[in-house]
Amino acid sequence: MAAGERRAAPAAGKEEDFEIIDKKQLPDAAELRNEEKAKPEEARWSAPILSLARKASENLALGYGSALKSASLVGLVSKPGSSDSPAKTSTRCHTMEERANLMNMMKLSIKILIQSALSLGRTLDSDFPPLQQFFVVLEHCLKHGLKVKKSFIGQNKSFFGPLELVEKLCPEASDIATSVKNLPELKTAVGRGRAWLYLALMQKKLADYLKVLLDHKHLLSEFYEPDALMMEEEGAVIVGLLVGLNVIDANLCLKGEDLDSQVGVIDFSLYLKETQDSDGKQDGGITAVLDQKHYVEELNRHLSCTVADLQNKIDCLEKTNSKLQEELAAATDRIGSLQEEQQQLKQQNELIRERSEKSVEVTKEDTKVELDTYKQSRQGLDEMYSDVWKQLKEEKKIRLELEKELELQIGMKTEMEIAMKLLEKDTHEKQDTLVALRQQLEEVKAINLQMFHKSQNAECSLQEKTEAISSFEGKTNEMMSSMKQMEKRLQQAEKARQAAEERCNKMKQELAGKLNSCRQQMAQLDSKCSTLEKELKSEKEQRQTLQKELHQEKDATTLLKTELQQMEGLKKELRKLQDEKEQLKKVREEQEQALQEMGLHLSQSKLKMEDIKEVNKALKGHTWLKDDEATHCKQCKKEFSISRRKHHCRNCGDIFCNTCSSNELALPSYPKPVRVCDNCHTLLLQQCSSNSS
Repeated sequence: MAAGERRAAPAAGKEEDFEIIDKKQLPDAAELRNEEKAKPEEARWSAPILSLARKASENLALGYGSALKSASLVGLVSKPGSSDSPAKTSTRCHTMEERANLMNMMKLSIKILIQSALSLGRTLDSDFPPLQQFFVVLEHCLKHGLKVKKSFIGQNKSFFGPLELVEKLCPEASDIATSVKNLPELKTAVGRGRAWLYLALMQKKLADYLKVLLDHKHLLSEFYEPDALMMEEEGAVIVGLLVGLNVIDANLCLKGEDLDSQVGVIDFSLYLKETQDSDGKQDGGITAVLDQKHYVEELNRHLSCTVADLQNKIDCLEKTNSKLQEELAAATDRIGSLQEEQQQLKQQNELIRERSEKSVEVTKEDTKVELDTYKQSRQGLDEMYSDVWKQLKEEKKIRLELEKELELQIGMKTEMEIAMKLLEKDTHEKQDTLVALRQQLEEVKAINLQMFHKSQNAECSLQEKTEAISSFEGKTNEMMSSMKQMEKRLQQAEKARQAAEERCNKMKQELAGKLNSCRQQMAQLDSKCSTLEKELKSEKEQRQTLQKELHQEKDATTLLKTELQQMEGLKKELRKLQDEKEQLKKVREEQEQALQEMGLHLSQSKLKMEDIKEVNKALKGHTWLKDDEATHCKQCKKEFSISRRKHHCRNCGDIFCNTCSSNELALPSYPKPVRVCDNCHTLLLQQCSSNSS
């Protein structure tokens, strides 16, 4: 009961995920024993469920204890003296429970998948139930602890994001990424992630790819929480278990609709084996109840997740449905307005057609005159066109040459800018070296002054000693008689003086050598300064030449810009001509539609004419001319065309134009007045007048 209370406490923090079973509803151990004694054997828990529940409880207890130990070592679980709140500790315990449960479910699914695949002895399909449940459990493991990413559409939480990192970390996975992206039916990130897992399993490299991800946990921290399964030791354990799947051969079908709409619910019925277990002890009832409770909690949590996903999908569908209804209403309104416009356009088209028939006759006469003038002007235009074409070809060649020169100048410009930057860097470095050399010169000058003062002091001491020696010599000459006894002392003094003179000479030689070396260094520094000044002058001259070349290039670019503006003007003229061409195409299409309508009318009129022919043959015996036989009007001898249409005279059967057959009369074979040519009209009028008289 203590373990059950501990597991129920973290579950109370997330009521939105699954339903919580009250602790008061759970019976005590004594009550359960009494009930088990009272109940018959048939009403007790079945043997397979008891055995599985007992094993699962042992595994969960061991996993939970090890997880608590590791967490206490790391510092996740608060110690008795720590100041963490009970809410934090409960959430941590809950996440550790979830990790342990998922790891145990993964072990079970992999074990059952391998056993069933080996017993089946063939390649697995996508409809194989243990394989489907393995992918569902793996998906839950990858979703554990995912961070929610906000975008302008809404919140997004998909495990395909971390899987995309494998392509960058492992170049072998690029084939999988490209094949997933090329699948047109996949519309969601969840479907792409499932397709990626299918392909990785078929390649037998799923464990290798996930191990690469776990080796780079600093990249996974962007997608997962710190206490997620993939960020802890359980992820490494699962990757080690996945290595055993390399034994399986799978041939999976990738359907975008199935992968997008598939609901990831774990079916625990696969893991309830029907193995009879005879050791049904009395204490097993409590563990069975607790494990069944956790089983129900896990089911509730998974179902609540699926319900939330379905609710989000329903909201999205309602939004799209409302948008589509609005668009449909707008489309119906637009269709009504377009129908009204179509009727108006039909009326205008009829008016335009009548006007065009009248205007075509006038324009044909004008076109004959224009044709003559056009033929005369065509010759001159052809000559002009050939000259202009030659000039255009030359201008195109010049333009290509100018573009090549422009590209070369742009390249030279970039190279010049890079050279200028390098020269500026060199000048700064040389200025720094000059400053350092000047400091060294000042230090050498200070050393020379010190040496000079030391040499002056040595010379003064030598002069004093020589003066003393001269005074001693005078005294010795004066007191030769009295100083014979002191000759020995004088000799000793002379020896000492000689030694001092030798020392002074050595000091002078050393000082002279040092002065010579300092002078040589000064000469070298002066030569370096002179060379540096010369280089600076040469660089300044180069900079001036470069600036002049830049000015020249700027002038050339301005000229090229003006030419480009002229080219843009020519492009605008071309666009205008293209627009005019499109307008002419539209006019041509409208005329073709009018011709089609006229063809329909003609087909109807032909049917009527055949009937009329038969009636006329019976009445008068006149021959009804076919449309193909007549190319000119019988009366005015004008040629028929699109504008000058053919019309049959209902009396004689010959073909005339509109002007020559514009009269209508009532004939005995027709109930209404019909079209008649001018000759028949006059003849029929004369007959009517004679009959009346």
